[in-house]
Amino acid sequence: MRNAKAPIYRGLFPVAPTPFTDSGDLDLEGQRRVLDCMIDQGVDGICILANYSEQFLLSDQERDILVELCLSHVAGRKPVMVTCSHFSTQIAVQRARYAAERGASLLMLMPPYHGASLKADEGAMIGHFGRVADAAGIPIMVQDAPLSGVTLTVPFLVRLACEVSLARYFKIEVPFAAAKLRSLIELGGEVIIGPFDGEEAITMMADLDAGASGTMSSALLPDLLRPVLDHHKAGDRQEAALAYARVLPLINCESRQCGLRAAKSVMAEGDVIKCEAVRHPLEQIHPATRAGLIELARELNPLALRWGH
Repeated sequence: MRNAKAPIYRGLFPVAPTPFTDSGDLDLEGQRRVLDCMIDQGVDGICILANYSEQFLLSDQERDILVELCLSHVAGRKPVMVTCSHFSTQIAVQRARYAAERGASLLMLMPPYHGASLKADEGAMIGHFGRVADAAGIPIMVQDAPLSGVTLTVPFLVRLACEVSLARYFKIEVPFAAAKLRSLIELGGEVIIGPFDGEEAITMMADLDAGASGTMSSALLPDLLRPVLDHHKAGDRQEAALAYARVLPLINCESRQCGLRAAKSVMAEGDVIKCEAVRHPLEQIHPATRAGLIELARELNPLALRWGH
């Protein structure tokens, strides 16, 4: 049973980028500035070490450094979600325990996978999430993303929520996300505590209509997504739709043209960070694509574009 006093997380939980120096090292001061900017954006929580944080390009030592830095710097100002995904249950457990001991409010976890064909069956996935939950003792955001190549059916997700009581938050970012969210909420009922939208909010309006209680965008424009959430929550769908239509070209550019590099480019332009480099083998945005991104951003003037000025 869920503790009635435990907080229910909803709203804006964007992913923090991981800034690097020109030489490719972690930019720790830049990371602090990213977190401060995100808090000023009016977020409800912050996710670190996600795919949009380039977690797959970080060493274990760097992960530990970032967990320590982010949780100590945020210092309870906002809930922090730490991504702990790994194919090895033992390593995921170690990561989860480390994050929880340092004050993480939630974890995010993908199903175990490695490459295109090495995956776990449903029973092993239940065990994976269960062991992580037992080790950390804090809520888990189950990440349902195409990157894993693992099909998580709605009946399985409901079973997971029923059998692992801490795994009742879900970031749905697969094709036809709204339909899946609607089915998940209808079938799972009260065990589905936090149905979230993802994929840079590219389907956010439809997902809110389907019952999503929050979104996990990048850190590029959460302040511009706030009116969409607030109007929708207040029952004013027309104003929510207008606010969403206003920002959708920028969201589309990020999601379909730039990917995780977009938030870094805008934050560099806004002097939040000094360097927008991504780690090899990722490549920088083409200069023409970057120019188009910044042009769209300037029309909307998100806080990330002016925070450091």
